[in-house]
Amino acid sequence: MAETQTKATKTKATATCPHCAAPVDGRKAVAVDPEIKQSNLRRLRRIEGQLRGIHKMVEEDRYCADIIVQVASAQEALRGVARAIMRNHLKHCATRAISSGAEQAESMYDELLELIYKHLR
Repeated sequence: MAETQTKATKTKATATCPHCAAPVDGRKAVAVDPEIKQSNLRRLRRIEGQLRGIHKMVEEDRYCADIIVQVASAQEALRGVARAIMRNHLKHCATRAISSGAEQAESMYDELLELIYKHLR
């Protein structure tokens, strides 16, 4: 059993993303531009404010169409943050994986397709 724990610990400690060499267990982004990060954090704070406003509109029984417009606005703002993060992923992680060899490139292509079709609609 001690041997199994040691192997698991070693695997966890040394496991890295095949695309960008980031730790898999923490799945950290690599090469994030500090200005882009701050911009995304500012945008997310504004979105939090939008969501609080929508919450208040629902509590106050505001006109449904007005609430729907605000929900759509918050969704578009979130899509903007997702696009900025996707750009960083393409610029750093994907570029590194694609230029690293056929196996890593294929894996990255699959990951990108899943992101696009499953999460970024």
